Amino acid sequence: MTNFFRYLATSGVIAITLGASAAMAQISAADEVGAPPVPANLQVPAGATLLFKGHAEGTQNYICLPTASGFAWTFFSPQATLSFTFKFFGQDVRRQIVTHFLSPNPAEKGMPRVTWQSSFDTSAVWGKLKTDGSSTDSNFVAPGAIPWLILEAAGTQKGPNGGEILSNTAYIQRLNTGGGLAPQTGCSEAGNVGATALVPYTADYFFYAAPPKN
Repeated sequence: MTNFFRYLATSGVIAITLGASAAMAQISAADEVGAPPVPANLQVPAGATLLFKGHAEGTQNYICLPTASGFAWTFFSPQATLSFTFKFFGQDVRRQIVTHFLSPNPAEKGMPRVTWQSSFDTSAVWGKLKTDGSSTDSNFVAPGAIPWLILEAAGTQKGPNGGEILSNTAYIQRLNTGGGLAPQTGCSEAGNVGATALVPYTADYFFYAAPPKN
């Protein structure tokens, strides 16, 4: 987290009249940084390092499509901004840190993947769901909320000036979800095909670096 706070202090979030060292002395996390307990199948590998956390607010986007048995809402993209709240001189300061959307992954010849892009240096990570990387366990997931997930990096990219805020990401957890489930109505007949539903949701995303290589 130290590197992340350094970005906050040097990216215009903190008043430029303050020296970097003085600014850093006044910054502390208001958001809890550590990830909560998770189901066993969503745990990151031992030795993975938490880089930072972002709180997302946005929509889970669905389109009505034909299926073998009729019609169904089908997920096609997220659209959200992630923020981080820190204390500065005793005041809570909320700062957008990442945007979350669907985009082509250069590492997979343009395959569409969920994407997170840094608002500071435009570095990015594309994610794919790990095998058995989803949970609706009611001991963890709130009623009416989209599943908790763990994804692994399917591609990463540094920013144009070499920024690495997200390019060192190996795993992403989506936890503490609220809302976002597909509608129960509005996709039951041919006339509904092509309709879209943008369903509000919230979640916390945790970004991890891979364990050190032996």
